[in-house]
Amino acid sequence: MALKDYNEKRKFDETSEPKGKTKKSKDKLIFVIQRHAASRLHYDFRLEMEGVLKSWAVPKGPSLDPKDKRLAMMVEDHPYDYKDFEGNIPEGNYGAGQVEIWDSGTYEPLEENSKLSDEKELLKELHAGSLKFILHGKKLKGEFALVKMKNTEDNSWLLIKHNDDFAKTNYDAEENTSAKSLVTKFLEEKKSLKSSKKKS
Repeated sequence: MALKDYNEKRKFDETSEPKGKTKKSKDKLIFVIQRHAASRLHYDFRLEMEGVLKSWAVPKGPSLDPKDKRLAMMVEDHPYDYKDFEGNIPEGNYGAGQVEIWDSGTYEPLEENSKLSDEKELLKELHAGSLKFILHGKKLKGEFALVKMKNTEDNSWLLIKHNDDFAKTNYDAEENTSAKSLVTKFLEEKKSLKSSKKKS
């Protein structure tokens, strides 16, 4: 089962994360990017395929600058319903911390393959270690690539923005975060708690 790893890592009587079930979008494939303050702040980049969300942890967050080749570590598949998940994962649970949706929308493969459906084309590229796609998000738009790094034993990929009309130089995901962000608030509270412990 595609979601076996996901389910085994979670205690559903403690966390409000959705239970692992496969589901599909009725129309276009979706993507979501979650900003996640766990042991370290990172961004979770998720693409719908085969009824699950193929997932990568991006430590520095996605970028619209083609010069930035962002490290993206492939992690376990997440259930489709995770696309709506925001909130707190309690201490003692896998990925404990605060999660919020940073961007979401639909996506499609860059290559138009008349013989294969969009999903089959994307799966073929995923297995080949080179995915090229177009994002239709609120923040991220245009062409991107996810490329598996060669000669590495782990699941290291690079997330790269193509040079198109949506490309921007010196892009920082953190500067494009809501002022009312609960993740930022969570990080600030954690920081002040740490400094008050140091003083005492």
